[in-house]
Amino acid sequence: MMELKDLITMYDKIKKKEGDNAYKLITKIFKDAKKRHKKDFLKSKTAVNAKKQRRTPDHEQSWKAFKGKNLEGLILHILEDQIKSIGLKIIKGSYFEKNKSLDKELSQVRRNVLVDFGEFGYHLPDVDLIIYNPSDCRVLAVISLKVSLRERATQTGYWKMKLSADKLTNKIKVYFFTLDEDGSLTIKKPAKKARAIVETDTDGCYVLSETNIENSAKVKTFDKFIGDISKLKKS
Repeated sequence: MMELKDLITMYDKIKKKEGDNAYKLITKIFKDAKKRHKKDFLKSKTAVNAKKQRRTPDHEQSWKAFKGKNLEGLILHILEDQIKSIGLKIIKGSYFEKNKSLDKELSQVRRNVLVDFGEFGYHLPDVDLIIYNPSDCRVLAVISLKVSLRERATQTGYWKMKLSADKLTNKIKVYFFTLDEDGSLTIKKPAKKARAIVETDTDGCYVLSETNIENSAKVKTFDKFIGDISKLKKS
C-alpha cells in the first residue's frame, strides 16, 4: 500500500518544477495518489475478503482515512525546513498524546499548550501541528488542517476560545490550513458559514489550492504563512 513517503516523493518531484508554488498542486497529488492507492487496495486482504462475500470493496472509506492521516505528514514535511530556517520548531500535536516520556524541552512545550478545564484538569487541545520557539519553549501557534474547511472549522474556533481564556495560553495563535476542496473560502462576501467562522473565531486560515480566493487579513494563500509566523516570533 501507498505510504506517506510516496506522497513526499511525488511532492518533491513537483517542487523541482514548480518551486514555491508546488503547494497549489497538492490536490492534484492526492488525485494521482488515489489511483495508485486503489490498485493496492484491491489487492489487499480486506478487498479480497469482501469479494469472497460478494460485497463491493469500500475503497472510498479506505482512501479518506489515508488522505486525512497523510495530509498532516505532508504539510509537516513542507513546513519543517522553513520553520527551522527562522529559528523555530514544529511538531505533531499527537506526539504528546503518544509519548509520555518527554525530554525537558518538549515537557515544557506540553505544559505551555495545556488548556485549563477548571476542576476537570488540564488537557491538550485537539490540534495537528504545534510551532514553538526552542529558546524559551514558548508556543507561538497551533494548526488544525483538513481537506475541506467545514469538517473542522467550528472545532478550531472552540480551541481558540479555550486558549484565549487563560492568561498562560492567550497569546497562542490558532490557525487553520485547508485544501478547501469544497470551495468554502472562495468569496469573502457573501461569506459561507465556514469562512465566517475562520474570519471571526480563528487567528487565520491558509489555503493550499490552485483556486483563486478573495484574500483578507485572516484568509490567505499558504505562501504567506512563513512571513506571518516570522513576524509573530518577533512580537
